[in-house]
Amino acid sequence: MKGELELVHGTLDLIQPHEQWDEYCTAAAPPVIGSENYDHLVTSTQEYWMDNIGEEEDSRDAAAHTSALSLDENNIPPVVAAATIGHGKQLLPSIMSCNYELSLITHLLECAVAISVDNLGEAHRMLLQLSQMASPYGASCAERVVAYFAMAMSSRVMNSWLGICSPLINYKSIHYAFHIFNNVSPFVKFAHFTSNQAILESIHQTDKVIHIVDLDIMQGLQWPALFHILATRLEGPPQVRMTGVGNCMDLLLETGRQLSNFAKRLGMSFEFHPIANNKKSGDFNIDDQYSAIQARRGEAVAVHWLRHSLYDATGPDWKTLRLIQRLSPRVITLVEQDIAHEGTFLDRFVRSLHYYSTVFDSLGAALSFDDPCRHRVEHGLFNREINNILAIGGPVRSGEEKLVSNWRRELGRGHGGIVQVPMSRNCMAQAQLILNMLPPTHGYSLVQEGGTLRLGWKHTSLYTASAWTCHSFN
Repeated sequence: MKGELELVHGTLDLIQPHEQWDEYCTAAAPPVIGSENYDHLVTSTQEYWMDNIGEEEDSRDAAAHTSALSLDENNIPPVVAAATIGHGKQLLPSIMSCNYELSLITHLLECAVAISVDNLGEAHRMLLQLSQMASPYGASCAERVVAYFAMAMSSRVMNSWLGICSPLINYKSIHYAFHIFNNVSPFVKFAHFTSNQAILESIHQTDKVIHIVDLDIMQGLQWPALFHILATRLEGPPQVRMTGVGNCMDLLLETGRQLSNFAKRLGMSFEFHPIANNKKSGDFNIDDQYSAIQARRGEAVAVHWLRHSLYDATGPDWKTLRLIQRLSPRVITLVEQDIAHEGTFLDRFVRSLHYYSTVFDSLGAALSFDDPCRHRVEHGLFNREINNILAIGGPVRSGEEKLVSNWRRELGRGHGGIVQVPMSRNCMAQAQLILNMLPPTHGYSLVQEGGTLRLGWKHTSLYTASAWTCHSFN
């Protein structure tokens, strides 16, 4: 099995939910900048956007075909340059096509500068203006992005006045929006199929028991396709044990029931062990977590982690790393958003504005501005991620002194004997297969670089997939 292209076109449908799952288808201190420099920063930002904005297009079909905007690295205003060093020349994708959108972006940048210098009163005044100017239901991607960024920045201002607060999380609503995102965009399928292929290539014909540890299993949409391939092995299906980590026991039990029913229909021996992290207690005991996973001698352990900014799925980063080291898995599949969350508020603002403008642009090219599925994804997923990054992001959110901004870089340091396994040509073929199902004019870009796979929109990388192993299995 190893080295063969296992996940063929016919298995793509298996990644969708089965039976009852189909119901989901319906639907740090701020930097100190002297007051004498504040007006200059805002003015230079305004002048920059006025000088560099592209000409207005004749058509505004949901901003799906707007003019491209790129920045000369030698002509970036000081407030933006300070936050974009090392993040490439392009600041925003092609989402602005008229003076109104330019005005929205300018107001948003001015507000970000005010927050960065702790001028919360002025920021609050500008945010009230933005709330009247931009709507999350707007026809253009720029307006929708500004609306959600304004909401996140309003939350940050209120948190600064009232103290840090954590919003309530409706995991069922998030899972519902995530399922729609899987249906309308290739990014989730990219994560699932490349990771499944890497796991298959790590499994030996002699392996009788395979233990998959999913560090944020959600609905388990990824695993039916893998189960189908394992059930058709010439040497017979292995016993599959799965540990699903999540934040809601009721949802974990439902996911386990669905996966168990599917495995039963395939004639596979399957065990599911749910682990619900208790966020209320704030405790994350590595020994307890390791015991709950119930790793057994002789089984092939695969750890999968689809990282996102929706919520803290696994607790403190350094403890998650320690847990992975202790499991000593044969393969670790990691898919993460290609955006760093470290640095000052202004750092996170600029990177996030670039990233989510691109994400909104890609979604707007596939769905009309009034499509309810589009709003469900933007409001249920992207809105929450933007809020987490800008309003309650950083070490304050989890109480850590240091967050891991880039897990590929962290794992690449060789902690606990963990080394990278280059993603194979078959993994690349899986990703390309997904893109081949889209219209020929799609704007997605797929790159294989440094042993990783990167999927982006119009040459801006958005998601990165990589695989790792321990020295004992290398």
